[in-house]
Amino acid sequence: MASARDASAMKPRLDWVDVAKGICIVLVVMMHSTLGVEKAAGEEGFMHYVVTFARPFRMPDFFMISGLFLALVIDRPWRLYLDRKVVHFAYFYFLWLVIQGAARWPAVAMDEGIGEVVHQFLLSLVDPFGTLWFIYLLPIFFVFAKLVKGLPPLLVLAFAAGLESLRVETGWMVPDEFCARLFYVMLGWYGAPLIFAFAENVRRRSALALTGLAAWAFIHAWAVFGGLSEQIGVSLVLGVAGALAIVTTAALLAGSKASEPLRYAGERSIVVYLAFFLPMVLARVILLNTGVISDVGAISAIVTAAGVVVPLALHWGIVKTGWGTFLFERPRAFRIDRPRTDNPRLQLAE
Repeated sequence: MASARDASAMKPRLDWVDVAKGICIVLVVMMHSTLGVEKAAGEEGFMHYVVTFARPFRMPDFFMISGLFLALVIDRPWRLYLDRKVVHFAYFYFLWLVIQGAARWPAVAMDEGIGEVVHQFLLSLVDPFGTLWFIYLLPIFFVFAKLVKGLPPLLVLAFAAGLESLRVETGWMVPDEFCARLFYVMLGWYGAPLIFAFAENVRRRSALALTGLAAWAFIHAWAVFGGLSEQIGVSLVLGVAGALAIVTTAALLAGSKASEPLRYAGERSIVVYLAFFLPMVLARVILLNTGVISDVGAISAIVTAAGVVVPLALHWGIVKTGWGTFLFERPRAFRIDRPRTDNPRLQLAE
């Protein structure tokens, strides 16, 4: 496997990476939106099949992409590394924990008392709160990567693959998701040169890539809907293959006008991830209670769109007005090392 440090020569930002992140964040919002609508409605819609199809690779691809540029920062001094890779995400986790909690906890306080609110808050410090678990887990993966950077990549990947195969289910999200997702972050880090080369080859051989993508979709659907996707070994293969399928799709789309919305969303994926919960819930409640649309699949699609578009619109308004920048840009007061730039575009990607 090529050295991860070779990735230091790569461009800091590539369109296909943002397109891939855009696909991933849409799939994440789609999953939460669809399952929430179906639970409230008591029935499934056509979107359920899309969510089921994407389940084996939705989060693996997100975590793999999160590891792609680790080689650029892994050798930084610990103080700078912790500022960018731990404090950065901790700030957004606690901020949005309070924001999401403000929407949930008043009802909890009325039903179960203020003690339950305190209990839920304290619990969220060790067990990620709701949809924020991805933000909570990323710093743990990044610290792990820093600690094992001197070990042979194949050894670390074998260890991570072993953890995935254990199917750890303690009921505590941190160890459960750490074991299930570590392999993909490490794969993104160690395999970055190969993944970038793969994306470049996809662009050069688009016809062959499309044929391979069609074959993958058929085999993947057969495994998922045939009940094989959760078997030990199969889940890892489907996760890696699906992640590469997203890379293939993103590489084929990148640079086209059709891919621009996905690129835009992917470049601001943390914005969508942090803020999609409230518009998603609001859209779901309005559509289900008004009965304007009766089809559960259509409702799920509209709720998904609201969950993606509203956070992006909010971020656009903040950038234009300068009000509320703390929602998506970490203030200097919450830094333990001086930032290299005041460019919000780069700060979002720290």
